[in-house]
Amino acid sequence: MDQGQTFQNHGRVEPVYHIGVFGLFILNFLWSAWQMRNGITGENVMGLLLAIGLLLLFFAVRPMILRVQDRLIRLEMQLRLQKILPADLQPRVKELTVRQLIALRFASDAEMADLVREVLGGKLASGKEIKMKIKNWQGDYLRA
Repeated sequence: MDQGQTFQNHGRVEPVYHIGVFGLFILNFLWSAWQMRNGITGENVMGLLLAIGLLLLFFAVRPMILRVQDRLIRLEMQLRLQKILPADLQPRVKELTVRQLIALRFASDAEMADLVREVLGGKLASGKEIKMKIKNWQGDYLRA
């Protein structure tokens, strides 16, 4: 949080998960595969199957965590937009996609109505387009 979050640096890599755990799982897989050179035994097959299972688990867990986070962001943004949007835009909040709500969360309250109008008007569609249009970036430091 030292320099503040911006569009350029808001992506997140969790070193323990993305490097440490993944690295260990890959090493385990390579070791298990290498052990097969000694012959196909029950122990070697089970070791390789377990290594494959751990890699599958690694790739399955992250999307589940992010899906829960996206649902929470959607709820948070729906509540926030109910408070700050003018009456004419409030009924249209349901038209915003989850991806659009996720991108809009970085916008300040002061610029939110204009951004939502642009999104609903079709001028901004992707999360990247929305994020690049934000003038007063509000960091999200509680992400998974």
